[in-house]
Amino acid sequence: MNTHKHARLNFARRLEMVKQMTLQGLNASQAGALQGVTAQTARKWLGRYLWGGEAALADASSRPICSPKAICESKALLIVELRKRRMLQSRIASYAGVSASTVSRVLARAGLSRLSDLQPTEPVVRYEHDAPGDMLHIDTKKLGRIVRPSHRVTGNRRDSVDGAGWETLFVAIDDHARIAFTAMHPDEKTPQAVAFLRNAVAYYAGLGVSIKRLLTDNGAAFRSKEFAAACNALGVQHKFTRPYRPQTNGKAERFIQSALREWAYGWTYQNSAERTQALHSWQHYYNWHRPHSGIGRITPMARLKSANNLLGVQN
Repeated sequence: MNTHKHARLNFARRLEMVKQMTLQGLNASQAGALQGVTAQTARKWLGRYLWGGEAALADASSRPICSPKAICESKALLIVELRKRRMLQSRIASYAGVSASTVSRVLARAGLSRLSDLQPTEPVVRYEHDAPGDMLHIDTKKLGRIVRPSHRVTGNRRDSVDGAGWETLFVAIDDHARIAFTAMHPDEKTPQAVAFLRNAVAYYAGLGVSIKRLLTDNGAAFRSKEFAAACNALGVQHKFTRPYRPQTNGKAERFIQSALREWAYGWTYQNSAERTQALHSWQHYYNWHRPHSGIGRITPMARLKSANNLLGVQN
């Protein structure tokens, strides 16, 4: 226990008070009055001093020595064992004969408050292909069209633009070099996905990178026959992420977070065209000038075998 700032007595003043009573001959009323406490308080500290010496005058824990209502260790272990059998907290409380709040406290200490806590934590699997072009990640992100600056700029949630619609940001990022290619499209349907794929492959070809494999999610456009035909025509092997496993395509997901933070929401745009125009310059900054922590804080272009020549041309 720590003495609060308004306490009448600290350790030094308690010791002074009991010495006034034991050595100077003052009674409890006189010693208490000098220290600003009652005679009853003075006698209490005198009794503790006579019982345990100076050590008994120090602050002690206010926790009770005995807690009759506390559950025993065996019952706490029973609660944890029942939880491991996937029983709900209300059923555990009824079975163990304790309150629901007691079950909640025990499970919180054991780290089993949620049923999902019973599932083993999957290890984080990080991978990286050996060379640029070995794997290309493609993903999409829907963005609201900008008619005028609204609540994100003004801070007023009622200042919204209804019916403005959506447009789609397509992103592609090379698994090894982290070089990105982006484009805004009116929607995420099959024709737009096919056009973006062709443009992305052409962009990387201009950098001397030949795309061999492609990884996308299971969106309808990427599952379409037209998209499969475009992959075959380009000589790209197409693979899909596992359903409901966005971390499989984590490099694209992480790039989208950076794009939203630094480009889409990092500046105030008057309309969608102004935002789209800024995308090209931000993509250039990302590829050529922005250090990437995932590749040793160098720029993505520095990972290309012909980086020195390219940097001399486009930097």
